Amino acid sequence: MKKQRTKIVAITTMLSAGALFGGSAYADQTLNSIFEVGQSKITAGVQSQKRIDKLADETATLLQEFKTVNKQIEGLRVYNAQLEKQLQSQRDVIKDLEESIENVTVMERQIQPLVLRMLDGLEQFVSLDVPFHADERAKRIELLRNNMERADISVAEKFRQVLEAYKIEAEYGRKLDTYEGSLELNGQEREVNMLRVGRIALMYQTKDTQLSGAWDAKQGAWVPLDSGAYRSAILKGIRIAKKQATIDIMNLPVLAPEAAQ
Repeated sequence: MKKQRTKIVAITTMLSAGALFGGSAYADQTLNSIFEVGQSKITAGVQSQKRIDKLADETATLLQEFKTVNKQIEGLRVYNAQLEKQLQSQRDVIKDLEESIENVTVMERQIQPLVLRMLDGLEQFVSLDVPFHADERAKRIELLRNNMERADISVAEKFRQVLEAYKIEAEYGRKLDTYEGSLELNGQEREVNMLRVGRIALMYQTKDTQLSGAWDAKQGAWVPLDSGAYRSAILKGIRIAKKQATIDIMNLPVLAPEAAQ
């Protein structure tokens, strides 16, 4: 009877121990599950935070780009406004140029006849003037005549060329000049030195200084001069013109001016 009671107590103890051990294992499994769920939530939270941080960074970057683009747009507005002012200024200039071109066309029609009349007057003046540098002056006028017919030369350039010819002619009247030439003297062609004193006197002297003469505008011809009276004076004038002697008083044949008619 006593042995049977002992067996029952042993079995009960064994069952209690099994229950104890079984409950502990179940508790461990439950805790592990709770830990795993918590760890998953933490991991998910970290990942969510990373996504949030990334979105915040992207948002900040986009905001900065937006501000930069806004500044660029504002700068472009100012730049475009300035360009519009410049374009308007250029339009005004173009309008003025178009009006000037129209005026130039009118002036060109008026200047062309004026240039031709000026050239006619210059040619007549040269033909009536003292005959110095005759070939050079005739070629200059011929060149101007030819240029008047050229379409590749503007009216302004033609006008400038004629004015330049007038200037050259004006300079002749203020200078002492000497040059070599040839004249027919006593039926014979002779090489001579020419001496020009502005437009008031034009003289010649043969290379051997034996013959001297001057242009007589009244007669329109060369007249001989007294070699004794003017030989040394003309020679001196030639040397002064060549800058071989200093400027000095010269006794030269100068016609008295005619009274105005």
